[in-house]
Amino acid sequence: MRTSLRTATAATLTLGTVLIGGAAHATPAGPGVTAKVIAQTTVGSTDYILREITIPPGQSTGWHYHDGPLYGVVKAGTLSHFDSSCAEDGLYRKGSAIQEPAGPSNVHIGRNLGRTDVVLDVLYVLPHGAPFSEDAPNPGCDFQ
Repeated sequence: MRTSLRTATAATLTLGTVLIGGAAHATPAGPGVTAKVIAQTTVGSTDYILREITIPPGQSTGWHYHDGPLYGVVKAGTLSHFDSSCAEDGLYRKGSAIQEPAGPSNVHIGRNLGRTDVVLDVLYVLPHGAPFSEDAPNPGCDFQ
């Protein structure tokens, strides 16, 4: 038990250190949007999952929200982030940290408006067993 706790604690601290500071995949994400799990652990009733997400030029994550907070860093490209009022609430360039709060009142979309891939490392802090994201309808914005 002690070894498990030590391993989980070390993994959590390592992930936090790597991501000092979402986007995340939701349907309908644009063609070519990919995500791969880099590391995952569960501590108590919380899942800590580190994923690398790639958003090709002209594509988006789709409208969504998360059941827990996200912490990320932009490894490449520039992510344009929009909230449910259709306003750009963040422009995140390579090296920038991004944070997304939890809950259905925080619907958002991440878009790649640039010419190169956006690559994100994202730490999901979710209730055990929760999906990476919850789909949400377009709140009436002129874009997807």
